[in-house]
Amino acid sequence: MSRRVKEFIDIRDHSSLDDLIDKLAELRDGLPEDHEAELRLRGDDVFGRRITITYFRDQTAEEAELERRYTEEQKAAKAKELERLQEELGVVCYEAPGKRGKLRIVA
Repeated sequence: MSRRVKEFIDIRDHSSLDDLIDKLAELRDGLPEDHEAELRLRGDDVFGRRITITYFRDQTAEEAELERRYTEEQKAAKAKELERLQEELGVVCYEAPGKRGKLRIVA
């Protein structure tokens, strides 16, 4: 199952209402199915105001592969670090059976 990615589109420059409506209609027509799009007004008087549209899309194959690869590398790095710390401290941690994931420390 692929994850969904949240995309952001900022509309900063809109000179007329008709231009803004045309731009929003064009964006709406290009959204994927089940997009759950939202429109928000963001910003302030100092940095300026903008219209932000967020929507969900399916993750691309390339994004899924990168996430899988980095997730595996992170898990391996965490396991290696835990092993190093356990050796350094002379302590072994393991999940106690029936304790819903609570760790039990044995010295």
